[in-house]
Amino acid sequence: MPSSRLLILAGAVVVSLLLSAAPAARAEGEGYGYIPGTPEGPENWGNLKPEWATCSTGKRQSPINLALLDLTLAPGLGYLNYTYQNANASVVNRGDDISVRFDGDAGSLLINGTAYQLRQMHWHTPSEHTIDGKRFDMELHMVHLNAQNEAAVIGILYKIGILRDEFLYKLEPYIRRIIDQKNKEVLVDNGVDPNVAKGKDTVYYRYMGSFTTPPCTEGVIWTVVKKVRSVTPTQVALLKAAVLAGYENNARPLQAVNKREIDMFIPLPLIN
Repeated sequence: MPSSRLLILAGAVVVSLLLSAAPAARAEGEGYGYIPGTPEGPENWGNLKPEWATCSTGKRQSPINLALLDLTLAPGLGYLNYTYQNANASVVNRGDDISVRFDGDAGSLLINGTAYQLRQMHWHTPSEHTIDGKRFDMELHMVHLNAQNEAAVIGILYKIGILRDEFLYKLEPYIRRIIDQKNKEVLVDNGVDPNVAKGKDTVYYRYMGSFTTPPCTEGVIWTVVKKVRSVTPTQVALLKAAVLAGYENNARPLQAVNKREIDMFIPLPLIN
């Protein structure tokens, strides 16, 4: 075999070995992972750091299965009261997910008279919450904080279909620029409008839970929109390609409900 071909073959073997070793090395750098049975896997999050203990000991953890038989109809919750607006934002590769961080006033969500300001949005593939045991292909989290730094999150579920998600579609060029680059961020031209992501769907689930990543802080007000939206296979593939290796499937396993109340808001028919 010519020496040039031997060099090429040897180089290919070296590259292959480096690539095969890369996922584990980079996963360790995140501090936690999603692969069950590994030292950083979800079942071990609570043991990795003292400040993450709630991930194991908490009784109101997220995500959960939203089961029809466990629901309480709650018309008193009312329509979601939110006022979103276009704002300056950056797309950020956080390693374990891709997020949109708002640098301006993107608006707020009002719950029980308290305003929760929209701070960031990020994606999980596949979905973290399930409905009657069914898991979906993607979930978007809209993370809000009030003046006391308490959180309220809106979760939007997606299944793969022929229709693209317009919110994600606008951000695709920016996501491509930060593929596999942890802590890399790019400013979005002309800002980001959260209304495109939220849509006008009215039926939703509501329960008290936690953040789904360490430190798994509890006291989070969860609102999961019932209507499942469409996303294309290439859009999901882009999100998976953009994060660091080992985080392509960045959904935390389901957590115990522990007798929590799960409410569901359905608008009542108007009576003339």
